[in-house]
Amino acid sequence: MAKEPKIDLTAAERTRLEQLVRAPGTPNKHVWRAKIVLLSADGLGTMAITRAVGKSKRVVWRWQDRFRAEGVDGLLRDRPRPGRPPTVTPDQVREVVDKTRRETPSHATHWSTRSLGRTVGLGRTTIQKIWREHRLKPHLVKTFKVSNDPAFVDKVRDIVGLYLNPPDHAVVLSVDEKSQIQALDRTQAPLPMTADHAATRTHDYKRHGVTTLFAALNVQTGHVISQCMMRDRHQEFLRFLARINREVPTHLDVHLIVDNDSPHRHPKVWRWLERHPRFHMHFTPTSASWLNLVERLFAELTNRRLRRGIFRSIVAVQTAINRYLNDRNHAPKPFVWTASADTIIRKHERAKGNLFSRTGH
Repeated sequence: MAKEPKIDLTAAERTRLEQLVRAPGTPNKHVWRAKIVLLSADGLGTMAITRAVGKSKRVVWRWQDRFRAEGVDGLLRDRPRPGRPPTVTPDQVREVVDKTRRETPSHATHWSTRSLGRTVGLGRTTIQKIWREHRLKPHLVKTFKVSNDPAFVDKVRDIVGLYLNPPDHAVVLSVDEKSQIQALDRTQAPLPMTADHAATRTHDYKRHGVTTLFAALNVQTGHVISQCMMRDRHQEFLRFLARINREVPTHLDVHLIVDNDSPHRHPKVWRWLERHPRFHMHFTPTSASWLNLVERLFAELTNRRLRRGIFRSIVAVQTAINRYLNDRNHAPKPFVWTASADTIIRKHERAKGNLFSRTGH
């Protein structure tokens, strides 16, 4: 039975290898080579490493030997191979990566393989290979918003504290409204799924009005208090607060996690809270509604019940929502919050720093 090779790393070597794994511009082959060495140093066996990096045992052994002989630099060099030498030079690869990351074509918002290939004089398959090796996806874009709330740190610590260490003799409710839920009916009957053919439906639809769902998610039990109403104003929010007050046992304090929408801050709402001292409001930072766990419930509701639903009236969509939430309450399952406040604050500070360095504001 082959003896597992032992690799000991210095602090400097481990730091450099971890930087290679984390850096977004590291070629994929350098990433898995560095992972092989890091996993070997952590004591994992060959079979465990092959499963982790998706390579064969021979490949794992080869790069373990290369590291022991040449160190980290050996992982970054490919030895000469027989056959035709590569036709794409390192300078060309660097040009492709730089243009992809820092420039856009004059006629479009992002590069395609063909447009960039024509610009740099390379084929589309070569561009695809370079993008794949450097994990670049110019056709994709994600949205973000960095909160500028001056009380961001205090609010994060307050809300995360409620999630991770809820107070005794109290219930913590994540509260929000999902407004503008449309009752959409298709113009023609859908066609069912068959072998090798997905279910189909018409691209156009009829609107039958909108409704608003008010929901309060118990972050400890997963139980949901909900109510559908026609509008999203402070009057409806007060009615929903009254419902929460009726359904939560009177001996418990009620901590509400809400966003900064105007109905939550209306003077009449504050007066209602003064008359009900067991209620305590906790506001998420501005532009940080993702801190509110009920948003996860809304996403689940949309994906599982609303997006592909066919509703011929407001009553039909409200009935579907109520049935879904009632079924969920029969076997409620809470969403588990795992991120610490310190982790969120560090990421927020890093995002603000990156944003300022690139835009100047």
